[in-house]
Parts: sequence; C-alpha cells; structure tokens
Amino acid sequence: MAKPLFEDTDEQTERRLIELTRAMPEEKKLRLLFSMIETGRQLGMAGLQSRYPQASPDELKKRYAALVLDRETVMKVYGWDPEEEGY
Repeated sequence: MAKPLFEDTDEQTERRLIELTRAMPEEKKLRLLFSMIETGRQLGMAGLQSRYPQASPDELKKRYAALVLDRETVMKVYGWDPEEEGY
C-alpha cells in the first residue's frame, strides 16, 4: 500500500474509509466538503478574534481575507495591506 493518508489510523481502517468515501454519493461528498470549508473559516475567525479582541467585524473580515488570499487581491478588494496592517 502507498504511504498512509493518516498517521494515526491503521491500514485496514484507512482502506475502509477510502471504500466508503468512494461509494458515497457525489452530493454528500460536496456537502461534507462545504462543511469542512465552513469549519476552517470558523476556526480561522476564532483565532483572529482571540488575537485581536478589540477588532471590529469588518477588520476581522479583512484579516481573514489576508490569511486566505494573496496580498494583491486583499489590497484591491479590501483596501487592506496585510504587510502594513498585519495578518
């Protein structure tokens, strides 16, 4: 077998997980993907809120954009320079 996907999961369990994922309807896979993306966004925002407790929702939105987008896009869309304002 190739290199394991998960270091904390045994081969048999990983193989079964892959089989179940392959058998899953595409719609369910998309729902899971969107759920994971939203969870990542929420975790990123929570981290920013803990680092910048006084930041406004607008500032947090800009800081999050600076985490996930390139600098040029953030500056063009939000008027926010991550290198000057911080991430």
